[in-house]
Amino acid sequence: MEESRIARINELYHKSKAEGLTKAEKEEQAKLRAEYLAAIRANIRGQLNNIDMVNPDGTIENLGETHGKTVKHAN
Repeated sequence: MEESRIARINELYHKSKAEGLTKAEKEEQAKLRAEYLAAIRANIRGQLNNIDMVNPDGTIENLGETHGKTVKHAN
């Protein structure tokens, strides 16, 4: 996510605390927050899909290949 969009999220947050937001600003804030959360989820999912685990027998298992490819629930 671009730094300018994160800065805008912060601007809207501070404005909401200081003076309140218009309906359009509240909608923009909700859209930006959803976009931000989607970016974080994608980042975490990518990191978790690249974890290798060494089993007791010495084999290496990529957890992304065994667990990361299926979506268990939608967020």
